[in-house]
Amino acid sequence: MWDNALPSFLIALREGLEAGLIVSVLVATLVRSDQRSRLPNVWTGVLAAITLSLSFGAVLTFTAAGLSGQAQEGFGGTLSLVAVAFVTAMVFWMRRSARTFSGEIKQKVTAALAMGSGVLVLTSFLAVAREGLETALFLWTTAQAASGSGGPMAGAAAGLVLATALCWGLYRRVLHINLTRFFTITGAVLIVIAAGVFGYGMRDLQESTLLPGKAAYAFDLSTHIDPGSWYATLVQGTLNLTPQMTWLQVVAYAGYLTVVMTLFVRGVRTPKEAPAPAQAAPAPAPVRAARRVPRWVVPGTVVAVPALLTGVIVAVSDGKPAAAAVVSVSSADCGRGFTAPKPGRQTFQVRNTGSRAAEVYLIDPVSNAVYGEVEGIAPGTTRSLVATIGSGSYAWRCVPNGGKSVTSAAVRVSGGSTATAVLPVSGKDLATALTEYRTYVESGLAQLLAQTRTLQADIEAKNLGQARKDWLTAHLRYSSLGAAYGTFGDYDKKINGRTAGLAGGVKDPGFTGFHRVEYGLWHGEPAASLANPAKQLTTDVAALAKAFPHQDFAPGDLPLRAHEILENTLARELTGEADYGSGTGLATTEANLQGTRELLTVLRPLVVKRAPKLPATVDTWTARTEKLVLAQRSADGTWTPVAGLPLATRQEINGTVGELLEQLAPIPDLLEIRKAA
Repeated sequence: MWDNALPSFLIALREGLEAGLIVSVLVATLVRSDQRSRLPNVWTGVLAAITLSLSFGAVLTFTAAGLSGQAQEGFGGTLSLVAVAFVTAMVFWMRRSARTFSGEIKQKVTAALAMGSGVLVLTSFLAVAREGLETALFLWTTAQAASGSGGPMAGAAAGLVLATALCWGLYRRVLHINLTRFFTITGAVLIVIAAGVFGYGMRDLQESTLLPGKAAYAFDLSTHIDPGSWYATLVQGTLNLTPQMTWLQVVAYAGYLTVVMTLFVRGVRTPKEAPAPAQAAPAPAPVRAARRVPRWVVPGTVVAVPALLTGVIVAVSDGKPAAAAVVSVSSADCGRGFTAPKPGRQTFQVRNTGSRAAEVYLIDPVSNAVYGEVEGIAPGTTRSLVATIGSGSYAWRCVPNGGKSVTSAAVRVSGGSTATAVLPVSGKDLATALTEYRTYVESGLAQLLAQTRTLQADIEAKNLGQARKDWLTAHLRYSSLGAAYGTFGDYDKKINGRTAGLAGGVKDPGFTGFHRVEYGLWHGEPAASLANPAKQLTTDVAALAKAFPHQDFAPGDLPLRAHEILENTLARELTGEADYGSGTGLATTEANLQGTRELLTVLRPLVVKRAPKLPATVDTWTARTEKLVLAQRSADGTWTPVAGLPLATRQEINGTVGELLEQLAPIPDLLEIRKAA
């Protein structure tokens, strides 16, 4: 963890000190001018800025979490470049401003005091918010590079604590710091770190296919250097240098470091002393001119030292990894170099020596259960596979693209505890569940068509009271078919679309389906204006019922819906976002729970084989959630609108749905289709 802490420690220390100096001067000025009553204005601005920074970090995290794997790489790579730009600008700005920093702060403080409380709050807010947002962005990018937030968070916390202590010492006048020297030294170190982030960002963009060359490696030392060793982890955590780097990464790293460090070193100047008054004085003794170090030495050294260290490590390692076993895989020779591993958590370096990309699995050859996997490993490349080894049998299974699977000889491990493995699922395994579910959906669509025709007849007969009841019946039927939404495709937008993205909102011609009829029924529209939307709804449902038996439904999508149905419920129904006047969000939530239960019924045999206790736990939380939801339905069948729920009840329902989602989350991974099957 601590190997990833240094970059975040430095950025938090610098940014925290910069913001803290302004706040310290603000506080000192107020105290010395006997205006302590205005101190809450300062702390209000500081608290608002901290809240904004934390919110920004949360937005980055949850935005990335909602993206696909490839999109996450592109998102992370882009933000890495933005973070590098911010850090570079900050380093150069502080290098120029460090000597006059204290004077500029006092000028801003004096102006803020003269203009009133609002400006005082704004000054403290801007001072902290600017540094806080930069820190949040850089911390997020370093956490992405570290594949975890523990080290970066610990480093940032330590940096902020030290910055706070330094600011307190300066405020109390018990500490003296040469700010120019401090910001110069830390600036040089941050440029080295930013070069690594720049290279890592380029690699992310290559992985997302936004940039080419992800398989064009400048070097691959993974057979000589163990990526899991302490020294490799330390270098990667601090400098983002890895044993395997593409040409684009190397060029980006070296180019940024050389150019930026050269410009930075050129800008560092020793301030000239003011000339002394003219007076008679003895002639000075001759002084030997100081020997000036060429400007290229510092950036050249910074570029050369990591390369030199890498060479020394390779030489010392004698061509053997320090800790991880190297396993060669190919269609002809799968698992070469594999010997019985020791019990415990192990890292294997899997090298594809074949001519095709391959899926590689560490399996139990008796049950085919998977202990670990590496997907899409390209020819000539090495990837890490981490697995916990316990008592049992182990073998490698290699599945080349377009070729037959090959399994290595098995080894037996004893002396450890039982290791957790996942029994792989094939498309054939899911075929039965998919057939059962398609039958359920087809039956549901037939009922839905009859119900929408009844709704249409109500509206044509101008019986709007009955239409409201029949609208809910039909809409709940559609909502109970939630797992099929991805297959419904464009029909879902026509039948259950919302106004999001429509320029005309509820009046837009593209607003059709259930919610269009709902809006009219609960907003006093006459039957004549609802006749066409109701007729169009029936037409679209009929077209869907006819098309569905012939639509493709990938078996691998089925387990995903176990989680996605209620994710949409939490984001739309339980926020009121999908309510166009009926106030039936909780009724739709109940229908979505029924749809989830129906889906789990067909998946249960597969889940039980892989996680025997999980279905019972899911059933418990489903029943608990359903009990809370049904408690909001009155005896006459009307529902309490989500907006009308007491805050405590609303939080309780959201909490149980959230916990149910946590229990459902493992199912897509358990039932992922694997070529090891």
